[in-house]
Amino acid sequence: MIVTRFAPSPTGYLHIGGARTALFCFLAARKGSGKFILRMEDTDQKRNTPTAAQQVMKDLAWLGIMWDEGPEVGGENGPYYQSERLDIYNKYMQQLLDSGRAYYCFDTPEELQIQREKAQQDKRTYTYDRPEVLPDVAAVERAEKEGRPVVVRFAMPGNDIVVQDVVRGGVRFGAAEIGDFIIQKSDGFPTYHFACVVDDELMGVTHILRGQEHLMNTPGHIALQEALGFRRPVYAHMSVTISEGGGKLSKRERGKVLRQAIKEAEGLDHAELAQVGGVSVEEFAGFLNKKNELDGPNITAIAEHIHVHLPEINVVDFLHSGYIPEALVNFVSLLGWNPGDNREIMPIEELIEAFDINRLNKTNSLFDRKKLISFNTEHMRIIAPEKLLEHFKRYLEVVESPIGKADDKTLAHLLKICEGARTLEDVATKSMFLFVDKVEFDEKAVKKVLQKDGVAELMKLTQSALAALETWDAHSLHGAIEKLCEEHQVGMGKVAQPLRVAITGTMVSPPIDESLMLLGKERTLKRIDDTLEFIS
Repeated sequence: MIVTRFAPSPTGYLHIGGARTALFCFLAARKGSGKFILRMEDTDQKRNTPTAAQQVMKDLAWLGIMWDEGPEVGGENGPYYQSERLDIYNKYMQQLLDSGRAYYCFDTPEELQIQREKAQQDKRTYTYDRPEVLPDVAAVERAEKEGRPVVVRFAMPGNDIVVQDVVRGGVRFGAAEIGDFIIQKSDGFPTYHFACVVDDELMGVTHILRGQEHLMNTPGHIALQEALGFRRPVYAHMSVTISEGGGKLSKRERGKVLRQAIKEAEGLDHAELAQVGGVSVEEFAGFLNKKNELDGPNITAIAEHIHVHLPEINVVDFLHSGYIPEALVNFVSLLGWNPGDNREIMPIEELIEAFDINRLNKTNSLFDRKKLISFNTEHMRIIAPEKLLEHFKRYLEVVESPIGKADDKTLAHLLKICEGARTLEDVATKSMFLFVDKVEFDEKAVKKVLQKDGVAELMKLTQSALAALETWDAHSLHGAIEKLCEEHQVGMGKVAQPLRVAITGTMVSPPIDESLMLLGKERTLKRIDDTLEFIS
């Protein structure tokens, strides 16, 4: 039975790269009729937060990547928060200390820096200088009294280690490349390297799928497994996903785009932006000068305030931009993997059936946003209407849209008449005119449509024709506009487009007859009045 795990460090929102790792672990477990475990690696007490752990679980659940064991689900291998497993780690830590495979050390940061500088002068790779005589308990007690940081290091065996990897084949690491590394920090918590090795063994993990950046950690993990008498899981280190700019997809991209937009804009009140983002004026100034970065929610709040679209990096960003999870999962599944044929648009059941870790490739994959848009458009077209409605309601809730106050029947109708929309955000944008008291005219729409000769006269005629209607439905409205066009020998666009701008403020909306029907007669005629006044 295949057992996989996704073990994020809950320090913030779930990055799309982490979501890809979770997805591949989920697919491998489902394909192998096995088990997918979620484990929170929260031993970094300074950076981890309970709210971040909750957000990670919300993001995974939204994507449909549900775990068989883990927080909020339970299981036979808990607890699933590493901060609650200290007794377990201490037991195996003592085993290594007793066998001489680990030892205490208490170097200060300054002393370690001297070692690094000496290695640099000698033109060799820095590795920790293991003492000839390992410190005893008395030496540790003296160090603690002196206030020195006491940590535990693992004693590497001193031989080459070959990592057998599904993606990269056999990768040899020389003995000189990996020094003795810390497995217990001065605060008493284990490091990631030690805790994950212990947990993978005790939780029965058989396959470890993770990012390429973890390959360098693997020889140390293998050495720990051998020292503790543990099994060696199957490793698969996945390729890097790069952005369209050529670099690795990074959370810093959002900050970079926002910083540039603020600098290019004129007349922005920086104190106001700092307040909107929930940061001090000093923090905001440091962000603009590249001295510090702001957290995701702060950046999002500022960007929304000044109407700047930021590149989506975290899973929650894609939710806020109106993507649906089925499309995102499908798109992400093809980053570094393929089913071996020409299939691209695949529901999750098809992905599970086709998944094979031997088809993971080592070539870097491009996060092509245009392709993602195409995937989302297609999935919105083929998904069950009731499921799409569910996603639309969730989207409206998270972006706090006034459209969310509409009943299910209205929302379903909006989705139907906006068929072909690329994202749920597009549907909301097209529909917003129905949920505001007064529209704001788009500058381009004014120049291109309302300022044309004869528009006011045609609009007055249109208003009269609509006012005379006794039945206000899409069929009657379409007939009235068509008749007006025939009587005055003008194309449909000459009447419909100015009318669209009058009621929505823009040149984009659902079909004009549906738009008028939903807006209602009284509000339609009032908006035409407002538009005629605006033109004059």
